[in-house]
Amino acid sequence: MIDTALQDKVVLITGANHGIGAATAKRFAAEGASVFVQYLSLPLDERFTGAEPKTPGEATYRAGLATNADDVVAAIRESGGRVDAWEADLADVENVPRLFDRVEAAFGAVDVLVNNAAHCEADSFLPQVVGAAGPFDDPLPIVSKKSFDEHFAVNTRAVALMMAEYGRRYIQRKSAWGRVINISTDAAATFAHSVSYGASKYALESYSRSAAQELGRFGITVNIVSPGPTQTGYITPEQEESLRWRIPLGRLGEPEDVADVVVFLASKQARWLTGQILYAGGGHKMA
Repeated sequence: MIDTALQDKVVLITGANHGIGAATAKRFAAEGASVFVQYLSLPLDERFTGAEPKTPGEATYRAGLATNADDVVAAIRESGGRVDAWEADLADVENVPRLFDRVEAAFGAVDVLVNNAAHCEADSFLPQVVGAAGPFDDPLPIVSKKSFDEHFAVNTRAVALMMAEYGRRYIQRKSAWGRVINISTDAAATFAHSVSYGASKYALESYSRSAAQELGRFGITVNIVSPGPTQTGYITPEQEESLRWRIPLGRLGEPEDVADVVVFLASKQARWLTGQILYAGGGHKMA
């Protein structure tokens, strides 16, 4: 059995009420870490209010976004793990230091930071009259100031500020071991029909490499996990069939697949990795 040396480490995971974030929180807790979950429950569109999603698709995905962190917290505690949670909007820059304050009050200083929270809405350069279809059934909105601001506020600015706050506190307390793992997408370089999402994640990757270069001398590694098609509720059975042939390992990813890669990057086994992107997608994208 591999010892990841994560016992008693303090892990802060953003966007951990569902999907990859929730799976990652549970995985770290299983390693004996104290886990703090940040999340934001998004309002459920009236189209899906009262619906009981049974198959993957927009209704299931939106229902996941609307959940709180109660189930994640309960699952970790039932397994004997240590966990706490706080709902906060990371688009509000004032919540960044507040979040670290809450973690420190609950468990102590943050050792591992996982930036997983994301804003994702389809947008495009195509005018709606073209009739392009997005990941769901609705026409695609054209890229706008609103879509730009909403994506970059959470996917880029919040990640940069979280890393800066982490680094400031880490250096101030003269720590000697730290891990930052940022979650991107393997389509960041080119993401048609979700152009602002892709661009904001691409900027996240640049910030991550700069942070790795600047913070490395303090013992902090900074790495990126870029998932391929991962079933977090949004991929319909029809989409799965069209995607499967493009994945060498022949299946969609599950949140646990990505969580294992995140935990690896935080472990002592990854001590000589920094500034790297790991594509966790069954070969969907290869470096």
